[in-house]
Amino acid sequence: MENMIHLGVNVDHVATLRQARRTYEPDPVWAAALAELGGADGITIHLREDRRHIQERDLRLLRETTAVKLNLEMACSEEIVKIALQVKPDQATLVPERREEITTEGGLDVAGQLDRVTSVVHRLQDAGISVSLFIDPDIRQIEASEKTGAKAVELHTGCYANARGEEQHRELIILRDASRDVLQRGLHLHAGHGLTYRNVQPIAAIPGMEELNIGHSIIARAVMVGMCQAVREMKELMVWAASHREMFSPDIH
Repeated sequence: MENMIHLGVNVDHVATLRQARRTYEPDPVWAAALAELGGADGITIHLREDRRHIQERDLRLLRETTAVKLNLEMACSEEIVKIALQVKPDQATLVPERREEITTEGGLDVAGQLDRVTSVVHRLQDAGISVSLFIDPDIRQIEASEKTGAKAVELHTGCYANARGEEQHRELIILRDASRDVLQRGLHLHAGHGLTYRNVQPIAAIPGMEELNIGHSIIARAVMVGMCQAVREMKELMVWAASHREMFSPDIH
């Protein structure tokens, strides 16, 4: 079981396409069902304060219909916290949010707002919702995350995903070192942001990695080959890498 790794499929961009025409299709709820058939271990959605893609209707229907883990990405805003406490997803991942950004940029500054984040973590966990914190692979943020009482962190892989060559190799080492620190603190290890079919395997091969959350790349491929196949292909890449970790050691370069 040590090589088990889970895939959370983010269906936000299905809703993005729907909202472009303010219509009823494509439906992210339908997309989530197909992702499950393709082997997704979880469905991830981000209910943003500006409702640019996922709507409350989507969250509530997914809570009723999703057979796998439902992971709600959310800001620490009172409005969204109240919705989460009412709907009760299986997991809440706390993320930073700026209205002008295209997608989430960087990790949550847990260290800079420790009291606020800790309060939200406790409220969610007291309601039976597991909490993960989306953070940069930085020791200061990992230490702060542990202090909040959250049970998991999701390491931001954006810098790795955007890098190339030697720079990407350095970013991978940073992620591996951060992952080791996360595990030593007894926290569950997740990762995500910018992961694609081309760069996912070194991340999936990090020892102790439990969950990857991937959206854009899977949805983009699903446009061409269908959701079930797109999810199945990503999951196969992840599982193979997790089963052959020695091939992805940063020392082998």
